[in-house]
Amino acid sequence: MNLKKVFAIMLCLTLLLVGCTKTGDNNNNNTDTDNKDTAKDKTFKVAMVTSAGGLGDRSYNDSAYEGLKKIEADMNMEIKVVEPADVSEGEKYLTELAKAGYDLVCTLEYGHADILNTVAPQFPDTRFAIFNIVVDQPNVTSVIFKEHEGSFLAGALAAMVTTDDSIDKTNDQKIISAIGGVQSPGIDKFIVGYEEGAKYIDPDIKVLKGYSNSFGDPAKGKELALVQIDQGSDVVYQIAGGTGEGVFEAVKEKNVFAVGVDSDQDYIVPGNILTSMMKRLDMAMVMLADKLQEGTIGDENIIELGLKEGTELSPMEHTKDMLKPEYLDQLEEIREKIVSGEIKVTDVTKE
Repeated sequence: MNLKKVFAIMLCLTLLLVGCTKTGDNNNNNTDTDNKDTAKDKTFKVAMVTSAGGLGDRSYNDSAYEGLKKIEADMNMEIKVVEPADVSEGEKYLTELAKAGYDLVCTLEYGHADILNTVAPQFPDTRFAIFNIVVDQPNVTSVIFKEHEGSFLAGALAAMVTTDDSIDKTNDQKIISAIGGVQSPGIDKFIVGYEEGAKYIDPDIKVLKGYSNSFGDPAKGKELALVQIDQGSDVVYQIAGGTGEGVFEAVKEKNVFAVGVDSDQDYIVPGNILTSMMKRLDMAMVMLADKLQEGTIGDENIIELGLKEGTELSPMEHTKDMLKPEYLDQLEEIREKIVSGEIKVTDVTKE
């Protein structure tokens, strides 16, 4: 065989190898894209386990449920809601939902953290999500809300109005208050932010505090609120889920203000709910579903949502006309300072 023939054969083999290599590279580069495209075409199953109090609280659980319904309607996903009678049932339901093939299992219960640490490793192909607390497992997404930031704004507004004699629902005493459900760092996170916001406006303001030890006891909520109102509070921040229904009854009866929580609760007692600190669980649920569908839900194991990401005060449709324009301007200035980091609000869960 002469040299020309040898050279020609070698050239053909080289071109063939280069072509194969490029084809292989293209296949490898498209793997992630193909997986994500497949994920988009799949009908996903998403389940939600409520926290204590369950649906109907017009607050925390209901806000998340609104997001879940949006997932079903707009993203064509199959959904399921489970309402445990007790926190201890968490292991049972989380396990059953994973075995049933749900792609994403979300729990709203803070007390399920230890349970999830046990259950999640048993189902590595299931994605779990928990709110308000971090669970360090590779298949768990922890969604943390910066409630202290929104609560700071609520406290600042409460301090602005509490001695405003142009509003018939306030008195001349520098006293506001807060009622939490079960005392825990997660609830104190709201209360501390609220107090810091109030004292940012007026260092001399007094903030009364109480706990109902329940997220589903309206009678206890009303009792505590009436005591605080009798002590001079004219703005009562409720951070107690369904217990807050009793707080709303009390402020209506005494014609003072409440501050709602988690959802926009202003409509419940129009004109007597100054504002609501909206965590936007509905938005968080949709965000998780988007990530599930896009195939990116495992990219971040901890997601934090604060004023910058969507946590906010309600539009105050029923009370805005009672407020001086400068109050709203000052609130916006404070919000911008929190987002920029100029104002640092204490997060007691990290201390």
